[in-house]
Amino acid sequence: MQSSHGATHIAEAVVSKIAGLATREVHGVYDLGGGAARTFGAIRERIPGASTNASQGVSVEVGEKQAAVDIQVVVEYGVAIADLAKAVRRNVVGSLERMTGLEVVEVNIAVNDVHLPGDDTDDGRTGHAASGSPRVA
Repeated sequence: MQSSHGATHIAEAVVSKIAGLATREVHGVYDLGGGAARTFGAIRERIPGASTNASQGVSVEVGEKQAAVDIQVVVEYGVAIADLAKAVRRNVVGSLERMTGLEVVEVNIAVNDVHLPGDDTDDGRTGHAASGSPRVA
């Protein structure tokens, strides 16, 4: 972005982080990223002092005046995916345009998985239900 007083460049990491946070705000989004990204994110969250990667599952292209966003999401079971996608697009476009001044030309959403209520575990290991009881005797 150029003005009479100088130029402003917004890094892809900034746009990616804003898009990721805006996506997570939408009800029905369980997580972002594909399987490998979610696995590494889960490992990272177990490290004391480590923070969640806000841009996990988000890739962007940023030009001088425009941005394009690709987002990978995991949705909660029972959520209408078409409605969720509209809400994510609306929130991402609104947040990016308001915060950066860039025109968002597209927001592509890939739904990679559906989170089922029984998928949660209490200790993070597979094979144990949320109640703590083993799956097999």
